[in-house]
Amino acid sequence: MRSNNSQPSVSAVDHGSSGGKSKLVQLCAVASLMIFLTATQLNAHKVTSDYELIPIALPGASGVVQLDYFAYDRATGKVWVPASNTGNVDVIDENSGAVSQVTGFKTGEVELRGRRVPLGPTAVSVGDGVVYIGNRGDSTLCVIDAQTLKRGECLEVAPAGAGPAAAPDAVVYVAATKELWITTGAPPIGVPSADKTIQVFDVSELRYLKLKLKIPLDGSAEGYAVDNQRGVFYTNIEEAGKTVAIDVRSHKVVAEWKVHDDLQGLTLDSARGFLFVACGDHVVSLDVAHGGRLIDSLVTGPGLDNIDFSPDKKLLYAAASVTATLSIIEVGDDGKFRLQSLVPTVKGARGVVAGKGETAYLIDPVEGRILKLKHK
Repeated sequence: MRSNNSQPSVSAVDHGSSGGKSKLVQLCAVASLMIFLTATQLNAHKVTSDYELIPIALPGASGVVQLDYFAYDRATGKVWVPASNTGNVDVIDENSGAVSQVTGFKTGEVELRGRRVPLGPTAVSVGDGVVYIGNRGDSTLCVIDAQTLKRGECLEVAPAGAGPAAAPDAVVYVAATKELWITTGAPPIGVPSADKTIQVFDVSELRYLKLKLKIPLDGSAEGYAVDNQRGVFYTNIEEAGKTVAIDVRSHKVVAEWKVHDDLQGLTLDSARGFLFVACGDHVVSLDVAHGGRLIDSLVTGPGLDNIDFSPDKKLLYAAASVTATLSIIEVGDDGKFRLQSLVPTVKGARGVVAGKGETAYLIDPVEGRILKLKHK
């Protein structure tokens, strides 16, 4: 269901200005009200049997596996899954479903929400012939050869004793500048970044990491999307409830938008200049090629995490872990949404990456597996 075409736009705020923020909060509330629709109503209208979910077990997993960021490598057709508490990074072949492993990553117990939890590798980004892994267990970054799966250099980004607030969260390769951008902390579960910065590493020598600079923010970065063509990095600032754009060459915040107070993942249609943001129980479309105007909103159900966009099919994927549904959303040339399908998943399934065609992958931490979405 599309929201009312007359909904107000979200205004951009110049970096450093403080005016207009209360108005922006009001616009968020109005936009949320206008697109309200319960998950029950969505299920009644759009549940589909056109897709199937194929479970892929992760070797060595028994029970819950801490799964967070994962990635699809279009060059090799492999899905990279840091299976945190197992100490492995699992690599799934898209054709055969066979799982290879890069083993030997250190794990460590960290305190989260008053509990001691074993954590290891939790983040991944595909570079140019290499893959970068962030490890929360020992606060390191490691480099892996994308073809041979051989592990290379590992670099400590913070003392392991500094805990999850200083450990890598998102790990992002920025091709336009041959840099690796690192966010820290775990803001959605109440662990703010220790220094509220994005760490930028020089990876012009792809297999070697060299700290270049830190980008100061006014909160903890959560989620990301990179437009290498235009040279812009997008992220959410958790405490401020806003989305910001950072120029990848000047490393300065150049625009910000108050979209919603509860922000999760982002993804981008770089060809048409649309940014999609997960906001609690719905997704929004922003026209960032023309100032960041709010184009459309669509309710998905609560429990969103990382979302993804398929440039091949112009489809947006958003998995709601609470309602156990995957929304498959067509995005028109005007940036507006049309719910194509609502696919039943399982409770707790969250985070999705798009593969080739109409294939996508979801994480299922409760069962320690990946769910492959395939069109029948």
